Amino acid sequence: MTNKRSQVLLIVFILISNIFLTTGAAFANKIIEQNEIFLWPNSAPGSEGVDLTEKVVERSKDPAFQDKAIMDITAPSIISVTPDQGKANGVAVLICAGGAYERVVIDKEGYDIAKWLNSFGVTAFILKYRLPAEGHQLGYNVPLQDAQRAIRIIRQHADKWGINVNKIGVAGFSAGGHLASTLATKYATTVYESIDSADTLDCKPNFTILIYPVISMKQGVTHIRSRDNLIGKNPSQRMINEFSSELHVNANTPPTFLVQAHDDGVSSENSLLFYNALKQVNVDAEIHIFRTGGHGFGIRGSKGPIALWRKLCEEWLISSGILGN
Repeated sequence: MTNKRSQVLLIVFILISNIFLTTGAAFANKIIEQNEIFLWPNSAPGSEGVDLTEKVVERSKDPAFQDKAIMDITAPSIISVTPDQGKANGVAVLICAGGAYERVVIDKEGYDIAKWLNSFGVTAFILKYRLPAEGHQLGYNVPLQDAQRAIRIIRQHADKWGINVNKIGVAGFSAGGHLASTLATKYATTVYESIDSADTLDCKPNFTILIYPVISMKQGVTHIRSRDNLIGKNPSQRMINEFSSELHVNANTPPTFLVQAHDDGVSSENSLLFYNALKQVNVDAEIHIFRTGGHGFGIRGSKGPIALWRKLCEEWLISSGILGN
């Protein structure tokens, strides 16, 4: 009886999620222009003279489920997506969508995630970050530059959004998970020169959510396309170590929630390496490795047991004291 009840609850949960996503697709088009905040007052560092025209590609053939990807970004930004009036709880999350560091998958791993976070009072900011292999100077640093600057701007204007400056986290998916883990471990690394008062603020996230992340650059573990785009096809051992996030975990790394599937084309060893590094220095962490689920499931593609990752994540946020206090 209990088993049948669990199956019914899971089916209901998935049906509600799908209805929610269908209405959310139209929402994405309306909000981008009015809630986009550009990160840099002038040219982004390292992008001076880069001549690109931003490109948006719609990859979905179903009008109910948009699946846009953005490339050729020279004006990085954050797009604020806020809960309904009166429902915000002071918690904020910077969302780093994936795309193998060659595109930003802004619907499936951006707006979908933002609306899910909004559903329990979290204010979301989707990061439209520059891509490292598009001609920027020291291209391997530009995603981290944008992520650091984004956290600082959110902290600088926290009062405007009703955000607690001590409850600002980062969530990353796939290559965006690598960016999120890089921010969580290299928040104290100077990757650009200060340009204004925002840069005096701390860019350390207070918590980290990593969903099917790329973590390591090591051969046999990494996602090769992501690595090629970030640090090149023939990186030195120094660069491999520099961008393998598991090697930069310390006791000050933020608490972390991780989810991956065993049958993911990006090895689940990525999540395990990061989790074990956190455990060794006694940082609060929780990991869930599901038997099936593949890669890139987000919300709309999660079926079966892996669909419960959102509820598990919400429960982790509550039990960690991030929500509800």
